[in-house]
Amino acid sequence: MTEKYSLKVPDIDFWKGLVPCQIGCPIHTDAGRYVQLIGEKKYQDAFLTARSPNPFASVCGRVCAAPCEDVCRRGKIDAPVSIRALKRFVTEKYGVESLEPDTQDTLFDGAIDSGNKWRWHLPMQNEARKNIVTNKKIAVIGSGPTGLSAAHDLALMGYSVTVFEATNVPGGMLRHGIPEYRLARILIDKEVDKIKRLGVEIQYNTPLTEKFGIKQLRAQGFESVFISVGTQKGRDLNIEGSNLDGVIKAIDYLLNVNNGYRVSLGKKVLVIGGGFVAFDAARTALRDTIEPDTTTIHEAVDAARVARRSGAEEVHIASLESFAEMPVLRSSQGHEEFEEAKREGVVFHPQRGPKRFVGENGKLSHVEFIGVKRTYDEHGKFNPVFDESMIERFDADTVILAIGQRTDLSFIKSSDNIEITPAGFVKINAETLATTAPGIFAGGDAAFGPRNIIDSVANGKKAALSIDEHLRGKKATTYFNLSIDKIPTKNYSRPQDYEQHKREAPPTIDLNRRTGISEVELGFNEQQAVQQAERCLACHVQTIYDPEKCVMCNRCVDVCPEYCLKLVPLADLNLDEQTKTKLVEHYNVDPFSTASAMIKDDDTCIRCGLCAVRCPTDAMTMEVFYYEEHEQFSAA
Repeated sequence: MTEKYSLKVPDIDFWKGLVPCQIGCPIHTDAGRYVQLIGEKKYQDAFLTARSPNPFASVCGRVCAAPCEDVCRRGKIDAPVSIRALKRFVTEKYGVESLEPDTQDTLFDGAIDSGNKWRWHLPMQNEARKNIVTNKKIAVIGSGPTGLSAAHDLALMGYSVTVFEATNVPGGMLRHGIPEYRLARILIDKEVDKIKRLGVEIQYNTPLTEKFGIKQLRAQGFESVFISVGTQKGRDLNIEGSNLDGVIKAIDYLLNVNNGYRVSLGKKVLVIGGGFVAFDAARTALRDTIEPDTTTIHEAVDAARVARRSGAEEVHIASLESFAEMPVLRSSQGHEEFEEAKREGVVFHPQRGPKRFVGENGKLSHVEFIGVKRTYDEHGKFNPVFDESMIERFDADTVILAIGQRTDLSFIKSSDNIEITPAGFVKINAETLATTAPGIFAGGDAAFGPRNIIDSVANGKKAALSIDEHLRGKKATTYFNLSIDKIPTKNYSRPQDYEQHKREAPPTIDLNRRTGISEVELGFNEQQAVQQAERCLACHVQTIYDPEKCVMCNRCVDVCPEYCLKLVPLADLNLDEQTKTKLVEHYNVDPFSTASAMIKDDDTCIRCGLCAVRCPTDAMTMEVFYYEEHEQFSAA
C-alpha cells in the first residue's frame, strides 16, 4: 500500500514557521527582509530593519552567535547565508560606527521599518506603550547587554531609568569578557551613548552590596528593579593542584587583559574547555597584549598602543568533548571561529580530562590527563565516561580554565524575599522574568547563566515589557494581523546564478598583523555583500495556489527544479472524514468522482517563481506575507 501524503491547513503559526531565520532569532529580527533589501541595494532600509528591534545591532554584527544562520534554509542545500556579516555591512554604513550614526534616530521618532513588526520592536509598533506613565523610576542593576536593552526600551516608553554599574565603564561582559580583537571598545561606547541619549542615567562604581541593596533602592523611590548582573566569576576545577601558581580562570584572564593589565603566561599555555570562552582565551594568549597604562582598556589603547609585550609561543586547547561534541562547533559561526583558531596556531586535544595539576615549589609544571570515552549520554545529558587506562602528561607554564562562569548575588538578603535556585541563579517566572518579590525582575546571566549576546538582548526587552505591565497594572494580550501582497509575475525574478553562489565568511586581516587589539574580522565590501545576500531563498515570499483557476495542465510540476510540487489524487491524501467533508462542500467536488490536489513541500521550495511564470491561468502566484503583532491591554 502506498503511503499517503499528510495534510496541514495553513494558519498564522504555519506561515511564521516558513521564515525560520526570524523565528530562530530570540528578538525576531526580520533577517530575511534585511538580507533581501541588501540584495536590492536598499541599504538604509536594510539597516533600519536590522536595527529596529536591536539596540546593539552594530555589536551583534561582529560577535552575535547568529542562531538565525543555524536554521537558515539555504543551509539545507549547501551552507547558510552569512547573515551576521551582512548585518555588519549595513551597520558600517548607517550604524553608530558609520558616518551617518543618526540614521537610527528616525526609529525613535516613530518611523515604520520595512520588516515584520513584533511587539518588542519599540517604539514604532508600540505606540500604546509610549508615555503612558510619568514620574515612575526604574533601577537596572548592571550595564551589560541585558540591562541596557531593558533600559533602552523602558526609556522609549517614557520611564525614568537609572542603571547601577559596579565598574567605571559600561558594557558588562561585552567589554570585560570579549577580547578587543573581536569587538572594538569604541563601538561599545558608541552603542551605549545612543542609549544614554534617550535619557538613561548610568551611575558608575556603584555595585549593589549588603549595605546598598534592594531595600535601599526602594527607599530611593524606585518602583521596580531589574537585576541583570553578569557572570564575572569563573568556576573552579576541584582536582589536585588547582591552587597552584599558574592555574587561572579564563574569565579572570580575559578581564585582566581587556582592562589593560599585564598577565605573565610563560611560553606554553594550555586552555581547558571547548566553548567560545576557551577559544577567546586561547587566541588572546597568542597575541601581543597592551602594557598597563590607565584604568580602562579604552584609555590604554589611546595612550599606550605602541607599548606591547610578547604573547605565548605555544597555545593548546584540551576538551572533554570530541570534535563532534565540542560546543563551539555546533554552529556555522563556531566552525569559522575554529578554523581561525587553527590558522593562528592553536593546537587541539579533544577527549582529554584533567586528572590533576602537578607543580614544583608551588608553581605549575604539568597537567596529567586521562582519556574520555564519551562526554554525553544517550539522552544528550552531560555524563562523561573516562578511560583510566589512558594517561597523558602535558607540560605547561600556565593553564587557563574555561569551564563555566557564575554570578555574585551576595547583595541579595533574605529580607528581600528573592529566592535563589540551587544552581545559584535568581529564581524567576520564565514568561515574565518576575522574581518571587513583587516589582523585582531578573534576567540574563543572573537568571539563566552565561548566554549569547542576542539572548541577553531578548531578555532585556522581555523584562521591559513585563515591568511596564506591572507598573501600569494591566496585562497585554497579543494578536496577529497578516497582510499579503501579490507580486506581479513579470516583476518577480531571482538573481542570475544565485544557486551557485557559495557562503563566504567575512574577510580577515593577515596573520602577521594580528596583534593585541587589531580587529581580526573585517566587513564585506559592497560586491561581496550583494552576492551573499542574493543567496537568500526569500522565505517570506510564498508560492500560492488557486484551485479555482487551475486547469490541471501540470506545467508547474514539470518546470519545478526541486520537485517540490505534485498533483495527486485526493485519495492519496491522509484526510479525516471531517476534512474530507469540508473539501467536498467547499469545492463542490463529487465524492464519487476522481478529484486531485496540489501539494507542496515548503522545505525544498527555493521560491524561484518558475511555476508562476509557467502557469497559463495565473493559478500559481508569488506573494509576500507580512505579519504584525498588536497588543490590547486589560486589567491585570
